[in-house]
Amino acid sequence: MKILETKLQDCFLIDPVVFEDERGFFLETFQLQRYSDYLGQDIQFVQDNHSQSYKHCLRGLHFQKNKPQGKLVRVVRGSVLDVAVDLRTNSATFGQWDSFNLSADNKMQAWIPPGFAHGFLSTSEVVDFEYKCTDYYDANDEGCIHWNDPLLQINWPSGINFIISSKDDAAESFQAQFG
Repeated sequence: MKILETKLQDCFLIDPVVFEDERGFFLETFQLQRYSDYLGQDIQFVQDNHSQSYKHCLRGLHFQKNKPQGKLVRVVRGSVLDVAVDLRTNSATFGQWDSFNLSADNKMQAWIPPGFAHGFLSTSEVVDFEYKCTDYYDANDEGCIHWNDPLLQINWPSGINFIISSKDDAAESFQAQFG
């Protein structure tokens, strides 16, 4: 597998080795020792999640306030524009974002470290999105940054009527939460 740097400190894309033949394909989606070594971090996952979204559904930008979750994310059906925002005030890339095209076809994964906000836009008719988390979800610890925050200036595709939850659409700005 190849570990590809992003413009965000400690956030990586993972290009797995895929074995394909006339039967289909096989790939390893996680192996504790290998991923810990490659990412240079001791990774322990405690929760797996699976969401399904329809085309133009925008989810995020979500984070946990006091118990940050690291996430290993991948698409098993369809495609997304995946977005990570560094919320770690001591990081050289604090307040910066990057985006990645993840799909069932390219089989790429993204490692979103603890202390990041995360979201994605479904770019195919149906998306099945799976992710492993390093800490448990806690509804009382949940935070959300408005997806179209003027300070972050995330480059979402234009001319689309996004499907957005009322909770995500009512999220506070980056400035209001992180000064």
